[in-house]
Amino acid sequence: MSGKKSITDIANTIEEIGQQLPNPSPASANHAPREDYVEAINQVFALFRLNYHNQYYAAYPDAEQVKQIKKLWLESLTKYPVAVILQGAKQAIEHSDYLPTLSRMHQFCIDYLQQIGIPSAHDAYIEACSASSPKREASWSHPIVYLAGRDTGWYELANEREAYMLPNFERHFSAYLDRFLSGETFELPALPKPNPESKTLSREQQLRNLAVLKSSTKL
Repeated sequence: MSGKKSITDIANTIEEIGQQLPNPSPASANHAPREDYVEAINQVFALFRLNYHNQYYAAYPDAEQVKQIKKLWLESLTKYPVAVILQGAKQAIEHSDYLPTLSRMHQFCIDYLQQIGIPSAHDAYIEACSASSPKREASWSHPIVYLAGRDTGWYELANEREAYMLPNFERHFSAYLDRFLSGETFELPALPKPNPESKTLSREQQLRNLAVLKSSTKL
């Protein structure tokens, strides 16, 4: 069958996939890809095979080629949480009549993040680097951008090269995004309450205090 599945069927399949995936574990560049990412990529390709049947087999005619393409997608898409990858696949199936390339898959993931008010990891990094001080009072697109910047380190973001800092920021951002997509809510930390004793004195009070000080220092 070469026809595309209904949107309801797609949504149900995506939900079933999300429920079947193992719980995320901390990722590390020095270890094998997380099992949940491997499973997500396999499920994405299974969805594409069902929904783009003829295009799929024309693009990936043999199993060895599919294996290599999956490896490439796995390496490239792990910048997003698993839930975003699955939603990106859903976006592709719902809005495109053509089998998506890896580049288009990235765009579908970004489109999904924008729909829920979250910038891409790189846009969030730029936002954190360029935020004015005090950071808490800057205008943030979403609280998790501030939190990821805080955990990465404001000084480091302002002074270290992007090639070094972006991966570090992305780790914090992805961790907060995972939690957000799991239903956790985030808010900016509360502003400190003003200290009544720290209020700026009026000019008249300053002059009176100066007069008292001069009087007390006379011999």
